[in-house]
Amino acid sequence: MSQSFFDAPILNSPYRVPERNWELDKDGRPTDRIIERRRKSDLISAMPGAKAKAGKQTSLTFDDLSTGDVDYNPTPYINELRDAVDTWRNLPNPAQWRVSPVTQRLLQHWRSIQVDETVPIRPFFCQLEAVEVAIWLSEVAPKDGKRGKRFLEWLKASNAAANPDLFRIALKLATGAGKTTVMAMLMAWQVLNAARSPSSKSFGKGFLIVAPGITIRDRLRVLKPSEPDNYYSRLNLVPSDLMTDMQTAKIVITNYHAFKLREKVTLAKGTRAALSGHGNGPQTLETEGQMLARVMPELMSSGPITVINDEAHHCYRERPDADQEKLTGDAKKEAEENSEAARLWISGLEAAKRHLGIRTVYDLSATPFFLSGSGWVEGTLFPWVASDFSLMDAIECGIVKLPRVPVADNVAGQPEPLYRNLWRAIGKKMPKKARGEKKPDPLKLPLELQTAIDALYGHYEKTYREWEKAEVGIPPVFIVVCNNTTNSELVRDYIAGFEREDENGVIDTVQGRCSLFRNYADGGERLDRPRTILIDSSAIESGGEVDKGFREAHAAEIEAFRREKAARGEGTDQIDESEILREVMNTVGKKGKLGEQVRCVVSVSMLTEGWDANNVTHILGLRAFGTRLICEQVVGRALRRLSYDVNEEGLFTTEYADIMGIDGLNFSDGPRVAPPTPPREVVQVRAVSPERDHLEIVFPRVEGYRTDLPNDTLAVDFSKVEPYELTPAKAGATEVTMQGIVGEPAHITLAHLGQMRPSEIATKIASHLVMHKLRDAGEAPKTHLFPRAKRIVRQWLDSDRLILSGGTQKAQLTYKQIADEVCDTILHALTVGREGDAVIRAVLEPYSPIGSTMDVSFNTSKATRFWPRPDRSHINWIVTDSDWEAKLAKVIEDHPMTRAYGKNHNLGFEIPYLVEGEPKHYRPDFLVALDTLEPTTLIIEAKGFRDAKDRLKAETTRHQWVPGVNTLGRYGRWAYAELLDPYRYAEDLDRLIGETVGVPA
Repeated sequence: MSQSFFDAPILNSPYRVPERNWELDKDGRPTDRIIERRRKSDLISAMPGAKAKAGKQTSLTFDDLSTGDVDYNPTPYINELRDAVDTWRNLPNPAQWRVSPVTQRLLQHWRSIQVDETVPIRPFFCQLEAVEVAIWLSEVAPKDGKRGKRFLEWLKASNAAANPDLFRIALKLATGAGKTTVMAMLMAWQVLNAARSPSSKSFGKGFLIVAPGITIRDRLRVLKPSEPDNYYSRLNLVPSDLMTDMQTAKIVITNYHAFKLREKVTLAKGTRAALSGHGNGPQTLETEGQMLARVMPELMSSGPITVINDEAHHCYRERPDADQEKLTGDAKKEAEENSEAARLWISGLEAAKRHLGIRTVYDLSATPFFLSGSGWVEGTLFPWVASDFSLMDAIECGIVKLPRVPVADNVAGQPEPLYRNLWRAIGKKMPKKARGEKKPDPLKLPLELQTAIDALYGHYEKTYREWEKAEVGIPPVFIVVCNNTTNSELVRDYIAGFEREDENGVIDTVQGRCSLFRNYADGGERLDRPRTILIDSSAIESGGEVDKGFREAHAAEIEAFRREKAARGEGTDQIDESEILREVMNTVGKKGKLGEQVRCVVSVSMLTEGWDANNVTHILGLRAFGTRLICEQVVGRALRRLSYDVNEEGLFTTEYADIMGIDGLNFSDGPRVAPPTPPREVVQVRAVSPERDHLEIVFPRVEGYRTDLPNDTLAVDFSKVEPYELTPAKAGATEVTMQGIVGEPAHITLAHLGQMRPSEIATKIASHLVMHKLRDAGEAPKTHLFPRAKRIVRQWLDSDRLILSGGTQKAQLTYKQIADEVCDTILHALTVGREGDAVIRAVLEPYSPIGSTMDVSFNTSKATRFWPRPDRSHINWIVTDSDWEAKLAKVIEDHPMTRAYGKNHNLGFEIPYLVEGEPKHYRPDFLVALDTLEPTTLIIEAKGFRDAKDRLKAETTRHQWVPGVNTLGRYGRWAYAELLDPYRYAEDLDRLIGETVGVPA
């Protein structure tokens, strides 16, 4: 192996046409020679082969595939088309481009930001080239005479042979090259042209984006212009003056599993058999039309649509009359799964074609090859591929990490390095469950596997220390890909540790072999945030149920992440295990997210696509990889770069990914048209930074409150808190009349509850107060507080602050939901007049304790908005919900004591409170930073009609949130004000600000 290639593999800038490439030998290994031209499209691999082979490996040819009509080796066409696009791109006069004015504008815009080094994220050359190929084929080729016609006929013939009902164009981009950006550019090109030329048949606003799984589907939300983090605005792919037109797009993003026809009526097996009789039985499946209406209702009336397939190698029609491969075992099962998935995907598109019409299907994939079971030779490139940027191209441009695989070792007599195809050596040696054991012993893994783990982990540990030293902020990630739940659990336990029970029932913790991956502390207790996680890729991607054995294998990790998600203030009541694990998997390597500190991912099934963590540095394969395509896909999970900063030479620095156990990477790699309805204007609301950073408002994110009972024995003053009224509307009917058909009616009341003694009621409420309200998380209850708590509760029960109406009884105060509210009312009273006694403290969110106007960034089409004064607001727009709020905003803005203010719209400022024992969040209207010596912030709520819930919100804010935050002493002074009369906003605001700062109005 040429050492110079691994020392300096990057030859080209990612933002310009590649001009150099490494020469490859006949086995696909780089030599020392650099060729001074762009690499031609070819079936090559970026993986070096082993230095020693037992026999010669066969290469993929197309001689038996080509016919008189279609050449199934598209690479000559790809190279010829590339030359034609290069010539077109270099035309200096835009008038010669032969494209629409909108397309011309977009091309100029994209090319200008591509060369602008001040732009932090700009399109790679390969991204823009893929879009240029699509544009050239659509707008230029029909005007280019015989040459253009030849390319179009080639694509039509290729599709007629493999996709007779669809016209597909495949754009091949290496993993990590940014297919999502290409999709956004394609959509912008189509939508903006359709908006300006609504009668054109070449452009449209309707898009169906199909993904292979839920992970990718969720990640593709950035393609919707309405999303706050959409690519059109964030990456500046659409000029700001055209964003309004972009909002007219109709976009459906789905995973192909949604195309499966669902049962309209669920029938038991016996019922179905009975109804069938001797006939065909009841028809309970959806029709095609019903399926389409369910999956893409927004597109049903939009006319012909454009389809974008992400990871399109899953979508194809099986070759008719093909000789089927002789497969067995896992390879046969995999081929059957491939065929089923491909059949479902393309059937869904064909149904859309029949019912809606499809202009073009754009396929994006790093590996657009036919899979095993397709009837085509495995690894055959889709013949409709029109653009190719291979993995080797991406390595030479530095867009991806350089994968390193074993090429030699010190084990004699082996045809190839042991760790190149580890499963072949250890598959039959994996431990089995012995008699009397509940599961196999993780400590009995094959010696070769233990050594391989130690070897690759040792290198990971060095990488971890380097990242730690460089203060990267997230750890590198180590992936293990296993074949089933049993083996994945064994490997997870060996790496991360496990608990086992001896014959006496004593639980003992066995620490993991890899210290950085351990899920247990030195004392044996489980870590709150697991470092190693177990992922069932197939179940998570399909949205199906997580396998029971898999769920039981890592129930502790699921629960740990559920607790962490709850601690962040994110509800978990409606979230199942697969959603939590998908969230963890999607956020590996993302700061401030659930998966931030995950270091090792053990995957059941294939972790092939859609998982785009950029901090993966090591992969260990522990299964048979049935296809060479799968090998490249799995390796692709490690190829996304961590840094995209160029060096002094304008090139990326080399990053590496180390791979063991994965082999087989031997291919490279008319009528009058009605005028359209003008769309509503969409604006981006954001912090104006750095120009207005001095107007930033910072606030604490509070998740709860901690209250201490006062040490003195003085009576608590309840007169300053609002009365608590218990009514039938809150507690339920207290009087019921029961009437039969005949006979006397019966009257049922709650009068018998009046027999409960006041002392018993006080005892139960005080117990609730001590056990639930005065108890710190994870700590034992402070039972010594019970006597004081009971005295205070009894005082409140005897006061005039309790109103019972409609036949309600004091005993009902012991209902848990009502007891929660009563306890909060009592705690409110404890804080009144005791701000300096630290009676109540706010508990902040542990992972995101601070919020700020600096974080505001979203798009809105709301018409109720206005520009604030630039010397009063950090945010460029004030978005209001009513004319009254707009009036109040103006009053706040003009007040002389206002230093800065902001509307609490997507600001993230929330106040937690309880309603009948259920946690809720209250979002006040405005935050106002006052112009005072001591930093002071006023929370303002504008309210007309005020109901019981509004009073509860105000009480919580005034008597818990404000004193609790002020007690912390780190966020300045806070106060709360309600403005209830819209006609007196100016006078009331002036009075309330004066009370806040201690100046009479």
